[in-house]
Order: sequence, then structure tokens, then C-alpha cells
Amino acid sequence: MLGMALAALDGTVVSTAVPQIVGDLGGLSVFSWLFSGYLLAVTVTLPVYGKLSDTFGRKPVLISGIVLFLIGSVLCASAWDMYSLIAFRVVQGLGGGALQGTVQTIAADLYPLKERPRIQARLSSVWATAAVAGPAAGGLLAGYADWRWIFLVNLPVGAAALWLINRYLVEPGRPLGDGGGNGSGADAGSGSGSDAGAASDGTRPRTRPRPRVSVDWAGALAIFGTGTLLLTALVQGGVAWPWFSAPSLGLFGGAAALGALTVLIERRAAEPIIPGWVWRRRTIAAVNLALGALGLLMVAPTVFLPTYAQAVLGLGPIAAGFVLSAMTLSWPVTAALSNRVYTRIGFRLTAVLGMTGALLILLAFPLLPFPGEPWQPALLMLLLGGALGFFQLPLIVGVQSTVPYEERGTTTASVLFVRQVGQSVGAALFGAVANGVLAARLGAESGDLDGLVRSLETPGSLTGQAADHLRRAVDAAVDYVYLGAAAAAALALLALLTLAPRRFPVLKEQQDGQDELDGQGGQDEQDERSGARPAG
Repeated sequence: MLGMALAALDGTVVSTAVPQIVGDLGGLSVFSWLFSGYLLAVTVTLPVYGKLSDTFGRKPVLISGIVLFLIGSVLCASAWDMYSLIAFRVVQGLGGGALQGTVQTIAADLYPLKERPRIQARLSSVWATAAVAGPAAGGLLAGYADWRWIFLVNLPVGAAALWLINRYLVEPGRPLGDGGGNGSGADAGSGSGSDAGAASDGTRPRTRPRPRVSVDWAGALAIFGTGTLLLTALVQGGVAWPWFSAPSLGLFGGAAALGALTVLIERRAAEPIIPGWVWRRRTIAAVNLALGALGLLMVAPTVFLPTYAQAVLGLGPIAAGFVLSAMTLSWPVTAALSNRVYTRIGFRLTAVLGMTGALLILLAFPLLPFPGEPWQPALLMLLLGGALGFFQLPLIVGVQSTVPYEERGTTTASVLFVRQVGQSVGAALFGAVANGVLAARLGAESGDLDGLVRSLETPGSLTGQAADHLRRAVDAAVDYVYLGAAAAAALALLALLTLAPRRFPVLKEQQDGQDELDGQGGQDEQDERSGARPAG
């Protein structure tokens, strides 16, 4: 949890110190890369670290990631201008990619299926705490000490995490047998008839030495390059340059060409970073697409709700943050309780119910009165967090339970990677939607959403009628963004209902180390592995 706290606190602590950083180092025109560069590095390294953790084990990958993150933190604290700070933030992100994916994979390795929601909920609570405490801590350090301390405080936390991991983390080794899930398919259920009935009993399997394997470094570099070009185009398009300008077209074209090269490299690799089975197996493919849609819809509350709270409701930045934090309070609670649902009705149906609730809540947002009261969007966010707790965690726990140890890191990383890419696509797409609505209501010279918010925050710069007109335009823009988020929720439901099997093919870890499939779910997975169409 300390390792996850490093990654969770990093972004929220830095956000409130930006004015002090810019005042000291300059570079106002490029400061957004403090966040974009970090997110870019985290995203493109997720699949690489996932494969490395399957190959060399979780512990060395996690330790290496923390060390690299701490090196980046020291370098950030010693930055001499904005460009050096951005470069060192990328170094931090290279370590952060190992933290995010590997910690969740370790949780699945060490805890049986029935206990994983409780552990994952604790990990979610780390992010919730960071969302509330991070901005306050960053503001205090920047205001009363020095902004460089927001990076230096990572050192004691990281040192404690390294000591605990090195001393207490004992990994289960590679199980005996082929680990491919081709067991006898004997029923190991508890009589409930759900896919969760095939949970692990928590017994550590016997192990054997891992064979020497080759690392697909060419594929790793190709994936890194493709992701870098694609995410740079999505993050900077419409901000640093127009969407149909030469830089955007060049980046998208380069990403497409490098993506095609990546496919060729991965097909020929003995141990590809992103294996083909990640998309050939219905369960994993459905969860990837569903969580990619989740990343898309999460842009509406995380990016646009604070803007709505400040521009439309007239709240300050801290109060606007508390409106959003209502979602982070309910999410871990329902996530921890989700096992009581999916053990009865299954992973897919639990996720479908959660996303259906989220869809209805997102559709309710445009119905809020103008200007309304702060408790109204806060209540919707509280309900949205509760609904998404029943969606995300059952899917992550479920998909991790369908693969053996040596495929779990790759599977977890693919899910998180697609979710991060979905979030980047959502930021670009919904930003274009919001700016389009503003242009339609205010004219082509209206400017962007951030510029309008700054105008509304400047006392005396607008007449009462002009300010009301701008607030209504911002309200309409955010309403359309939430409608787009509702469409993303519908896409998530479509992926689950059309691709995911009715019962996830959960593996049962037997005492002899063999992975055995449960009932009909096992037949589904055997069909997926053999290339046949599953019956579920």
C-alpha cells in the first residue's frame, strides 16, 4: 500500500504547487507537460512491466520501479528549469508504471478470490485518501516550505516501502504444470452456482525453477514508441496545435506506422510483451474494452466537474475538489462489498448492474437545475462512485482469476493500459465536444473552457448579464460531456453483454499446483485457448 501511495499522491500533490513551480522556474506555456509527461510514461510502460513481472517475478519489478521513482523524485527536486523538471517527471513516470500494475497483480497472487475485494478496496482507499489529502499537503508544502519538498517527501515513504517489500514480500513461485488452464474441469464450486465458486483456497502451490526466457526488448521499444506518439497526439491536439495541423497528422501517422511495426514484431517474438491471447480470449477482451470505456467516461467527473463547480456553482478550487471527492468516498465501500454480490450472481452480471446504475446517473446530470446547489452534483458523484465500485473491481478480480500466475501480470497490465488510453482519448474527445458547444453558443472567438473559467473568476471583468451568459454556456458544455460519458457507459455494457461469457472461467489453484477450470466456465476458457467459439 505504501508503494501505491507513492503513485497516488504524486499527481495530486503536484497539482496545487504549480503556481509556485512556475513562479520559480518559469515555463508557463509548457507546464501542462508536468502531468502529461508523467501520465505518458506510466501508460506506455504498463504492458512492459506486466510482462517483466510474469517473466522475472513481481518483487524485483516492484523494487526496481520504486527505486526508479525515487531517483526521479530526487532529480525533480533538483530541477533548474521547467524543461528539466518535465524530463525528470518522465523518469518518475517510468517508475510509476511498475507501481500501478505490479501492486494489483501481487494482490491477486497473495490473496484468495474471496479476500481480494477487501484488499483491492484498501488499495482504492489509498487513491481516495490521496485525492483529498494530496492537494492540501501540496499547498502546505509549497506555501510554507518549498515546492521541492513535494518530491522529497517521497523518499521516506519509498524507503519504508522498500524495506517492507524486501523483508516481508514472499512471492509464490511458478506453479508446476503448464499453467495453461487445461485442467480436468472438475467442479470446485461452493454450491452457489456462480463463477466465484471456484475461488482459490489460498494454499501456496509447489514451485520449480523458472526456465531462462528471452525478453522481447524490440517489442517493448516499439510499444513505448507507439504509445508515446499516440498519447502525445491526443494530449496536445487541440491545445498546443489544431487537430488537423501538420504536427497532429504527423504524430497520428507515425503512431499508425509504428503500431503496424509493433504488430509484426509481436507476432514473431517468442515471448511477446502483448501476446495475442490478450485479445483472442473473450473474457480478457471484453474486460479490456469495458475498462477502456470506463477510462473514457471518467474524464467527465475528474476533468469537467471541478470546472462546472467553479464556473457554474461559483465555488472555490478547494470546495470544487470536495464535490468531486464524494465519488472517491463511496467507491471503495461498494468495491469492498462487491464480493457479496458476485459470489451470488457472477462477475459479469455484477458489473452490468453497476454500469447500468452509472449510466442512469450520468444521464441525470444534465437534468440538474441551473445554477443549482453544490449538494446536488455531490450527491450524484456519491452515487456514481458507488455504482462504479460494483463495476470495476469485479471485472479486475474476475479477469485476474481466469489466468494462471505466469499470465496474471500481463493480463492486469493490459486492463490498466487500455483504461489509461481510454482516459487519454476521453480527454481529447470530450475537450473537443466542450469547446464545440462553447463555440456554438458564444461564437467562434469564444476561447476554450479554461479561459472562460478564468474570466468568471476575475471580479469586475464581466457584467452580471455577460457572466450569466457564460455560466449557461459552460453548463451546457459540461452537460454534453456527461451525455458523451453516458454513451461510453453504454459501450461498456455492450462489450460485456456481447463479448463476455455469462460465467467467467475462474481457475481453481489446487494443492498440487495445477490450475483447474470450474464447470462450464472451464469449457469456455478451453474453447478460447484452442481458438474455438465459447458456448457461454
